[in-house]
Amino acid sequence: MNEAKKRVQADVGSVRDELIALSESLQRNPETAWKEFESARKVAEVLRRNGFEVTENFAGLPTAFHARLGSGTKRIGYMAEYDALPGIGHACGHNLISAMSVGAAIALAQRAGELGITVEVFGTPAEEGGGGKIEMLDRGAFEGLDFAMMAHPAPVDVARAVPFAVSHSAIRYTGRAAHAAAYPTHGRNAADAFTIAQVAIGMLRQQLPPSVRVHGIVTSGGEAPNAIPQTTAGRWYVRAKDMAELAETEEKVRRCFEAGALATGCDLEIEPESQPYSDFRTHEAALKSYEQNAVELGRELVTEGPETEMCRASTDMGNVSQVVPAIHPYIGLGCFPVLNHQKEFADHCTGEAAGRTVTDGATALAWTAVDLAQGRMT
Repeated sequence: MNEAKKRVQADVGSVRDELIALSESLQRNPETAWKEFESARKVAEVLRRNGFEVTENFAGLPTAFHARLGSGTKRIGYMAEYDALPGIGHACGHNLISAMSVGAAIALAQRAGELGITVEVFGTPAEEGGGGKIEMLDRGAFEGLDFAMMAHPAPVDVARAVPFAVSHSAIRYTGRAAHAAAYPTHGRNAADAFTIAQVAIGMLRQQLPPSVRVHGIVTSGGEAPNAIPQTTAGRWYVRAKDMAELAETEEKVRRCFEAGALATGCDLEIEPESQPYSDFRTHEAALKSYEQNAVELGRELVTEGPETEMCRASTDMGNVSQVVPAIHPYIGLGCFPVLNHQKEFADHCTGEAAGRTVTDGATALAWTAVDLAQGRMT
């Protein structure tokens, strides 16, 4: 370990209590996509207190921000996610993502002058289905950035992200209401339309490759059992290994929803909830650097087994990786068989193991930037 890395590690340690306080505050007060007003403010405020110049309402998005410190020619960007899941809070650990990115940035910024870098943090809203980073990309938020990185909590440490590309759609059927006993022939049943679509999707799965996932929920299925439902609604995701396979699969799934409309005489609306999330393009040299740094910190990288599958989760960081060199490693809480998007996972995102994850993640991310700045990546 060179001297710059030793000093960076010490700098992470010096703000450890502040990072954990930030993480736990976010965990106690979860906010969902596009509504992360207090979360964005709290993360930005920690950076401002530590000398960063902060721009809120960044790229015209009320819950996005940009923080910057240093004047070097090489721009290193850390992504801070802070949106929670509806109903189950920070069951994906975005509170830890913010703390790790903030910690890495604060520690690295202390060495910005000697390393010849500019350290930046991007507050990125709505990762859980809203595509916040894609909106920021379209508005030029990451133009000129030399490198982008973040670390995501998981049951175990997995360095390489291999996320599915994904599309998110809102589905709505509109039929005609009628008394279910007295006037059933006057109705067009929007709930039946959804049933037919789901049966068709279930049968389609036999012909889908193992690299594809199709899943969703009905969010509104009718009001009363004695009234034929006039409207029903749902949210559906289609995932695939890359954008080309995603487009092909989406067309097949669309025909299943159209079958529901055709069979029942209902009208169908399909609206995208965000732009599609892309598959990930990994910067191989940076990934190797991160792996070495994680091992140096005593992390055990796992490559096989069901506990590693969080690395397949879709992320709008994939879209960033297509235009900016990037890595997106997963850092473990040691909680398997408790998994992301289970309520119990949120409980593991606070406490002793979570605290170590914050400091190790921040240190490994900062060390990877030091390697990049010092030309130690090939």
